[in-house]
Amino acid sequence: MADEGKPARTKRADARRNEKALLDAAAAVFVRTGVDAPVRDIAAEAGVGMGTIYRHFPTRADLIIAVYRHQVDACAEAGTALLASEAPYEALRKWVDLFVDFLVTKHGLAGVLQSDEAGFAALHGNFLDRLVPVCANLLDAARAAGEIRREIEAYALMRGVGNLCVGADSDPRYDARRLVELLIAGLR
Repeated sequence: MADEGKPARTKRADARRNEKALLDAAAAVFVRTGVDAPVRDIAAEAGVGMGTIYRHFPTRADLIIAVYRHQVDACAEAGTALLASEAPYEALRKWVDLFVDFLVTKHGLAGVLQSDEAGFAALHGNFLDRLVPVCANLLDAARAAGEIRREIEAYALMRGVGNLCVGADSDPRYDARRLVELLIAGLR
């Protein structure tokens, strides 16, 4: 409930769709050109005017944070969907692949938020709160199916994947995705 006993307003379905399209477009532009991409490029990708972006996200940091949260939510939801439609090990493998994509798109976030340590800490806490349980569920299902070894924990796996992704954007000869595939194969 909002102030004075009035119900909190929720966004209309079309407004939610438009915001999702805008966040997807921003993420795609960030992957191609980084978080410093011109807002006009994001607006063009989303098929909206620049005013629409500024109306939803008054600052670049607001937009970057929203993209980050949107991607965390999408990655979390994908884990549940994959587990419902795939064999457990395959669901885990595909989810880790999506997680790698997510890690690649968030390069530059730390630099943008450097002056806001509390904001960065809150985002990292949200990241852990949302994604570690999803990874744990995938690991538990693969263990129960006898498809992977028992000793790996979700946080350790995610940390390992993250560490393998570090530096992938600065060395074209470094294939983080291939190394992550080897790590996941090693769970069997």
